[in-house]
Amino acid sequence: MGLVAAKMEPNAKEEIVEGLTQALAETAIVTLKAQNFHWNVTGMAFGPLHELFQKIYEDHFEGQDFLAERIKAFDAHAEGRYSVFLERSAIEEHDGKADAKTMIEILMKDQETLSSTCSALAEIAEQHGDWATNDMATNRIETHDKFAWMLRAHLK
Repeated sequence: MGLVAAKMEPNAKEEIVEGLTQALAETAIVTLKAQNFHWNVTGMAFGPLHELFQKIYEDHFEGQDFLAERIKAFDAHAEGRYSVFLERSAIEEHDGKADAKTMIEILMKDQETLSSTCSALAEIAEQHGDWATNDMATNRIETHDKFAWMLRAHLK
């Protein structure tokens, strides 16, 4: 366990791990959804959307690893079941049967939700002096905001 985590009150660790687990669950759902859309997108914007959706799921796959490893730094269990992720996530899965515009709108909203989840995590981490988690959450916010902007640009 990291030095900061070792000095924290148990309730602080629990709050931070809860926030990390929420972010992990939602990131995992969006990762699979972006990959699903990558496989199934069609239409005039196939090329750029196929590429963008791939960038999203590759980034989010790596993001899941960062979140899970931070959970483990608190000596907590890093969940790895989609059934549990779906139960706790504010983001829903999708069957991939949608037109390109709908896919963009869905992923844009998901990025906004992920940004909000990471903002809440950053605030909790800051309250407890956990600057490593705060920094990681802030970096994820920047990433999700950028992807939301990129998706939004396709709708104009």
